[in-house]
Amino acid sequence: MQAIVVDDDKNLSLEDVPTPTPAPGEVLVRIAAAGINRADLMQRQGLYPPPPGITDVMGMEVSGTVAALGPDVDGPAVGDPLCALIAGGGYAQYAVVPLAQVLPVPAGLSLVDAAALPEVASTVWSTIVMDAGLSAGETLLVHGGGSGIGTHAIQVAKALGARVAVTVGSVEKGERCRDLGADIVINYREQDFAAELAGQIDVILDIMGDSYLSRNVDALAVGGRLVTIGMQGGFTGEVNVASLIGKRARIIGLNVRNRPLTGPGSKAEIVSAVAADEWPLVERGLIRPIISATLPLADAEHGQAMLDSPDSVGKVLLVPPGTGSTG
Repeated sequence: MQAIVVDDDKNLSLEDVPTPTPAPGEVLVRIAAAGINRADLMQRQGLYPPPPGITDVMGMEVSGTVAALGPDVDGPAVGDPLCALIAGGGYAQYAVVPLAQVLPVPAGLSLVDAAALPEVASTVWSTIVMDAGLSAGETLLVHGGGSGIGTHAIQVAKALGARVAVTVGSVEKGERCRDLGADIVINYREQDFAAELAGQIDVILDIMGDSYLSRNVDALAVGGRLVTIGMQGGFTGEVNVASLIGKRARIIGLNVRNRPLTGPGSKAEIVSAVAADEWPLVERGLIRPIISATLPLADAEHGQAMLDSPDSVGKVLLVPPGTGSTG
């Protein structure tokens, strides 16, 4: 099969590699599309390696059809459509997926567009809903509102009846976030979100880490929950512990990729909750994939550059040769 390979200089190229074989409990997926995520850019730079035993091929979410079943797999049939959360291997024509991480394609979505959902849905639902417990009437602050995670989090929060504030870096991104339902838009180049929102925020979804840590705590309300899923602003930071204690607030560090496959807090648990609780919201039209571009797999380098651009809003998808159309 063909897959995107990273060379020693961190350049991307489309090359022939062995087609993976599904192990017990896995299915082989003929990929229709794969989503690009910021974690892929970090992996390319050597900052976020795949878990042990996982392929070095990037890509953590795909859609496609079942090509083959591993031993002891009971459920899907060859040819069935699906989308899936994976720990790696999406930038290719085929990938192996644990059955516990397979999701149905929500009714009303094309097979290609469905690739934009598994990673962002699993990340957003597990963080702001399952762990932070966002509920109707509360206020969520999303940093990077125009990102794939951000655009998805806005929609999830609004579907749950929450109020949403976002930080963005441009007027255009702010307008897109308002179109998705954001109630408060803060341009971080011109405004200090902590000063604007001091003591008002119940849940923060943070991708920055160090550079926003103390100001995030300032923005939290009593009982607030800060969920950090990224380190774009640095790996270490200081926090006013007295303020944290006084607000009875919590700081939660989370990711999805390195969780166990099954058991409490596992990927299987998250995927099951997404299918049961979020997919109905997608099928009702309350949540939809936000896609800025769909490109051929060979253009993965350009796709990653687009995702990293300040002009990008939502997800960028890659379509392998012979598996779908681009546009």
